[in-house]
Amino acid sequence: MATLPDTQSLILDRQGSVLTVWLNRPEARNALTADMVAEMGAVLDAIRDDRSLRSLVLRGKGGFFCAGGDIKGFKSGPQGGEPDEDEVARGNRSFGDLMIKLNEQPQAVIILVEGAAIGGGLGLACVGDITIVTREARFRLSETSLGIPPAQIAPFVTERVGLTQARRLMLTGARFQGEEAVRYGIGHLLAEDAADMEAQCAEVLAQIALCAPGANAVTKSIVFETTRRPRPEALDFAAAGFARCMLSAEGREGVAAFVAKRKPDWATE
Repeated sequence: MATLPDTQSLILDRQGSVLTVWLNRPEARNALTADMVAEMGAVLDAIRDDRSLRSLVLRGKGGFFCAGGDIKGFKSGPQGGEPDEDEVARGNRSFGDLMIKLNEQPQAVIILVEGAAIGGGLGLACVGDITIVTREARFRLSETSLGIPPAQIAPFVTERVGLTQARRLMLTGARFQGEEAVRYGIGHLLAEDAADMEAQCAEVLAQIALCAPGANAVTKSIVFETTRRPRPEALDFAAAGFARCMLSAEGREGVAAFVAKRKPDWATE
């Protein structure tokens, strides 16, 4: 079992095979600071190879998911001076590294959106394997209305909603709510309220508990490699992953359980 790092702006709650990560700056609508981004990256690194952990749930405290980046933090450099361009670029790019990690985390990533997901918060919603949104949740790519681009989230939003919708949402800062977010593909499931969102999350977690954690991790890697490699190379990568899983203890148990018409020992529900 992975040892979780100490965090100040995140609350970590592990219950069996599920780790819930709470963004914990409700007074700032859970706006992302550099420290929060670093802490989240450390958590993802710590659990990456822990197959006893099947699911990661990301949500926000105070009934609000995430208001994006903490813009106030961009206004000053070291010792309160004016930041230079390279420094700002490095800080911005660090969030992109977090987005890559969260997007390709071997565990199933469930993101729960209530209140609002603005800017970078909307970007986070776009990298969930399963994203559940409440009907009243508010969404907006607000960056261009502040005179900045949605730089690090742009590839992930575009991948999620498609090029034409991404252009419209980014260039207009259009506001929309949960039902539209599901229609665009940002969310997968629409909940009536927070209680319904938690009930749907519990159902998804129960489904994941019936899937082999090692096979899920390999499946995610295959999915992403299909976007990066020529088709024959991607299929070679997939075949190697299939063989590795088939001959693993997990795979042998799954096949034996199927033949015996019983649940495999790694199915926890």
